[in-house]
Amino acid sequence: MKLNFDVIVIGAGSAGMSAAIYLQRSNIKVVMLESSAPGGQINKTAKVENYPGAEMIDGPELAIRMFQQTQNLGIEYRYGEVLEIKKEDDICIVKTDVEELRSRAIIIATGRKPKRLGIENEERLSGSGISWCAICDGPFYRNKDVVVVGGGNSALEESVYLAEFCNKITLIHRSNKFTGDKVAQDKVLSHSKIITKFNTELIKYNEQNNKLESVTVINNITKEEEHIKCSGVFIYIGYEPITTFTKGLNITDAYGYIIVDDNQRTAVNHIYACGDVIKKELYQIVTATSEGAKAAMSAIKDLSK
Repeated sequence: MKLNFDVIVIGAGSAGMSAAIYLQRSNIKVVMLESSAPGGQINKTAKVENYPGAEMIDGPELAIRMFQQTQNLGIEYRYGEVLEIKKEDDICIVKTDVEELRSRAIIIATGRKPKRLGIENEERLSGSGISWCAICDGPFYRNKDVVVVGGGNSALEESVYLAEFCNKITLIHRSNKFTGDKVAQDKVLSHSKIITKFNTELIKYNEQNNKLESVTVINNITKEEEHIKCSGVFIYIGYEPITTFTKGLNITDAYGYIIVDDNQRTAVNHIYACGDVIKKELYQIVTATSEGAKAAMSAIKDLSK
């Protein structure tokens, strides 16, 4: 069976690009597969302030720099959504919506996607009032009121970003305190444009002429409902791993996260995983790049045997 590559890296976020760089520099024939823009979730982050060597940088700019480094090294990049991966003897087969590729090893670095609230008409209003990306859609709400849902770093940081051009931001969180870091919390709590509502959940989108006009929220302690007028809602309530294509390999936990050892190996020989798609404690750019490097070195070591 003819091989197309030594290693196929699925995903071109920070973990996937890091893995590809280490593989290419070791003279391993590698390709990166990506179904959207290179950079993954970095593209949807307004400001990155905790990546060593870049005290503050726009997320998309950091993504472009990483991708340009891979291209300067001559790493092949292909577009395609992976539908299935499987093994036949010692050959790894990756089937996408465009083609079928074969390799000696696979590194999975597909990351995570934002969770939905699951409220009626949420998907229909996506792009017409509801968003999961402030940097993508925020400028459309200049001088307007918006609602942000969530209490972690993403919700806090994107609220501050939206305050640069929105009129008012109402930040609602179902718990009684934020889970984001102290610096992000202080910025939100001291910002004149941001109103915070704890112990509050969004329960309904209210429309007018097929556009979002307001939301209904409920205080989960007093059970009191409130209508908040807004033109947009930005949702940051967590993520879910992109691993549906691994069905049948038995390498994920009950939530879909891939289980790996300390060197990014899965339970299947010559299949590795890194970045936000794996089960771990800390989901950060710096940990993803480290895991990408480890996955690459593990693949290099195993393929040399």
